[in-house]
Amino acid sequence: METVSTVGLTDKADLSLAYTPGVAEVCEAIAADPGLTRHYTWVPNTVAIVTDGTAVLGLGDIGPAAAMPVMEGKAVLFKQFGGVDGVPICLATTDVDEIIETVVRLAPSFGGINLEDISAPRCFEIEDRLKERLDIPVFHDDQHGTAVVTLAALTNALKITGRNAESTRVVISGAGAAGVAIAKILLEAGIKDLVVTDRKGVVSSDRHDLTPSKKALAELTADRTGRSGTLADAFAGADVYVGVSGGTVPEEVVATMADDAIIFAMANPNPEVHPDVAHRHARVVATGRSDFPNQINNVLAFPGIFRGAFDVHASAITEGMKVAAAQALADLVGDDVTEDLVIPSPFDPRVGPAVAAAVAAAARRDGVARI
Repeated sequence: METVSTVGLTDKADLSLAYTPGVAEVCEAIAADPGLTRHYTWVPNTVAIVTDGTAVLGLGDIGPAAAMPVMEGKAVLFKQFGGVDGVPICLATTDVDEIIETVVRLAPSFGGINLEDISAPRCFEIEDRLKERLDIPVFHDDQHGTAVVTLAALTNALKITGRNAESTRVVISGAGAAGVAIAKILLEAGIKDLVVTDRKGVVSSDRHDLTPSKKALAELTADRTGRSGTLADAFAGADVYVGVSGGTVPEEVVATMADDAIIFAMANPNPEVHPDVAHRHARVVATGRSDFPNQINNVLAFPGIFRGAFDVHASAITEGMKVAAAQALADLVGDDVTEDLVIPSPFDPRVGPAVAAAVAAAARRDGVARI
C-alpha cells in the first residue's frame, strides 16, 4: 500500500496551491461552511477500517498489531473493487467506551467507518452507539457484508429449488456477529420460519442462559414459531442451512433435511459440512472457500456498498440499502443461474458498479442521501 497524489507537484506554483498560501483559502472556506469538506478534501471518499484485533479471521484474539495485515488487505480491496480509499486503524484497546470515543474523535477525517474483526457481542454495542453519534455510514463488515452476500446467494438458490421465502425453513448455526446479521437480513427479505443455534442448541427464550443480544435474537426468530431443542431438532425437515459457526455437523443430521436442500457451510478453512457430504443431501451448496463453487465472499458487497453510499453522501447505511445490494448481486447472475453459480465472481467487473448503483438508489428512497 501507498498514498499517492492525484495531481502533480512539480514547481513553485503547484507548491503554493498544495500548501501555503493557497491551501489557506480552502481552510477558510470550509471553516465558513463545513459542508464544503465533501467537495474539497478526500474525506467523502475515505473509509476508516477499524479493529481492536479481537476476532481476526479464524485466528481469534491476536491483537491490533497482528491484525494490521488484514486491515491493509481490506484497504486494497476497497480501492480495487470500489475505488474507495481505506485507512487501516488498529486500536490498542478492547474497552467498548474507549473504542467508541476514539472513533468519534477520528470521524471528521473520514466519510465512513468500516468496523472489522471486533468480537461479539461487543461489536453490536459498538456499532449501534456509533450509529447514534455519527452522521456518516457505520458498517460492521463481519456482520452485514456476510449477510448481504448470503441473501444474494440464497435468493438464487431458492429460485433453483422452486421455493419462496415465506414458506422456507432456515437454520443458522452461529449466534455471533455474522449469524445475527444474516438472521436479520433474511427476516427483512421475507423469511418467516428461521431459527439460530449456538453450542447449546436453538436460541429461544425457553433458555435462561441468553445474553441480551441472544435474547433479542430469540424473540425475532425461534420464539415466533415456537421452535426449541438441539441443532439436530432444528435440522429435521429444514430447507436451508447456513453455517457461520465452525465445528462439524454430523452427516446423519444433514440427512434429515428436506429434499432439494440448500447448504451454505461458510466456516473457514473447514466448512461445517464438507461439500462432498453436502452434495449427497443438498441440491445447492456454497462455502466461504475459493476452491469450491459458490463462494460467499464479503468482497462482493462492502466496496460497492460504500461506493454507493459515498456517491450520494449518505448519512447512514440502512437495511433497505443492504437488501438492495443483495438483490443487485443476485440479478447479475441472471439467466446463467445454476446449482454451481448462484453468486457472481468478485472479478466480474459489473459487481462494484451494480451494487453501488442499487445502494445509492436505496439511500435516496430511504431518505439518507444528501445529494
